[in-house]
Amino acid sequence: MRRLLPALAILLVGAPAQAAGGEGAGAMTLFWQALNLLIIVGVIAYFARKPIAEYLEQRRQGIQHDLENSARLLSEAETKLADWNARAERLDAELGEIGAISRRLAEEEREEILAAAEATAARIRSDATAAVDQELRRARATLAAEAAELAVDLAAKLVAEKVTPDDQARLFDEFLSRIEATPDRSGDGR
Repeated sequence: MRRLLPALAILLVGAPAQAAGGEGAGAMTLFWQALNLLIIVGVIAYFARKPIAEYLEQRRQGIQHDLENSARLLSEAETKLADWNARAERLDAELGEIGAISRRLAEEEREEILAAAEATAARIRSDATAAVDQELRRARATLAAEAAELAVDLAAKLVAEKVTPDDQARLFDEFLSRIEATPDRSGDGR
């Protein structure tokens, strides 16, 4: 990837300079710009598509697993509730007073189990919502970074198109004069 970027930069800078040399320069410039755009978009699509898709699929599977666990816990709670209700009915038929106590205990257990299951389900839903929100923020940040990189590339291309050979020579001379005017800071006296 690091070797590919300089090659793309050479294409971006070299193509407009080559196309500016004669008749049909506008068509050649347009051709090179279109080719450069296709190459950049192709490279981005090639390298970014698979990791993003894999990451989102893994995240989706994790959320789905959490939701399945929540459904399992709720099912277990409902099974326990049904079991306690059946016991309470049998005890009520056998012993009136013991049955009343058992129903009261079963109701308390039911409320605790349902409260725990609802709290667990709410926590899992909250975690899943937070995870989705976090993934959306990450995806937005990634897209913003890619957009910024594309903007920088476009700005570099525009500068390359607008800078004339006279401007290049003048900038080179200014750069050389700044280097020559800079004092030696290496400390070895050279």
